[in-house]
Amino acid sequence: MTAPSTEIPGRRDRTPETGGRARIIVESFHASFGGRAVLRDIDLEIRHRERLAIIGPASSGKTTFLRSLNRLNDLEPDFRKTGRILLDGKDIYDADVDVPSLRRRLGMVYAMPTPLPWSIYDNIAFGPRLSGRRRDERLDEVVERSLRGAFLWNEVKDRLREPALDLSGGQQQRLCLARVLALEPEVLLLDEPCSGLDPISTAMIEDALADLRSRYSIVLVTNNTKQAARASDRTAFFLMGELVECGPTKQVFTTPRHQRTSDYITGHFG
Repeated sequence: MTAPSTEIPGRRDRTPETGGRARIIVESFHASFGGRAVLRDIDLEIRHRERLAIIGPASSGKTTFLRSLNRLNDLEPDFRKTGRILLDGKDIYDADVDVPSLRRRLGMVYAMPTPLPWSIYDNIAFGPRLSGRRRDERLDEVVERSLRGAFLWNEVKDRLREPALDLSGGQQQRLCLARVLALEPEVLLLDEPCSGLDPISTAMIEDALADLRSRYSIVLVTNNTKQAARASDRTAFFLMGELVECGPTKQVFTTPRHQRTSDYITGHFG
């Protein structure tokens, strides 16, 4: 590995790279809770039909960044922000933004699977039903398409009326992914979706993301650098609330521009 730069990244260093069309543009974004800064001056773009991995040690702001993208941080009374996050050119924090609609457009999958205490079918159909889709034929199509998208259909197609809680942990996580897909989002946000899963279940999630990349922008927060190397097109390294660098995954993992990135990837800290 060549010696990475030790330069502290300034705004020019973090200017979004040219290439694929940007779906989301983050500009000088700063987030704090109770006056404590968690994200500092983030400039980043998320491109159309790409998998962007976000890596970094604990307390680096990775999850806060993810939650900022669909305004889940708004639920915290002491949350404050400056800067902008543009989705297709519109600032998602503008006063006229419909937040529930935004959260449907940017679907979130959490680290811990949370199946509803219903059947597999009803877990997937829940969101579309809330949106007004009542015809069984249409729901059947949505359920099958969503489960196929999460690489789960072949395992559960004969068990759709059985309780979702009977599924294994890895299957439950893919069920939660399918539940998000049923709402037809435009961007997928995944917060350590393979945390605690076995290697086979992890591989199934990663295979699903590789397939879904053709239809969605995907942001994957992971503490597993090997997963980031396998399952992303670009990687962003966060440290203590700052974006140290972002670039093509192969470049970040083989010739990082900054010593701090190299130290993290090679296990010298974090």
